[in-house]
Amino acid sequence: MSEPNRDADLLFKALADPSRRKLLDLLHAHDGRTLNDLCEHLDMTRQAVTQHLDVLEAANLVATVRRGREKLHFLNPVPLQEIYERWIAKFEKPRLKALNDLKRRLEKAHG
Repeated sequence: MSEPNRDADLLFKALADPSRRKLLDLLHAHDGRTLNDLCEHLDMTRQAVTQHLDVLEAANLVATVRRGREKLHFLNPVPLQEIYERWIAKFEKPRLKALNDLKRRLEKAHG
């Protein structure tokens, strides 16, 4: 499997799980959380949270930084932006253009 396809597979696998999406939401709300802080918000074992974070790190959605004895987890939104650009934005453009054209025609007809 080529590297971009492997990266996309890891990314979609990471996003497929609701617990991992919850972790991303927690990091979006407050970046730089410790494992203990993340565990407080999830009804699962510390080991399970660690495994989910490992999947998110493998997909490049979470980056970690050591500060003393603590390991802080940060959201990396770049892969999500790449999904948006590749899979969502190109489908929005024709729809948005059609809505804009409709708006202009209605304004012209009523103006």
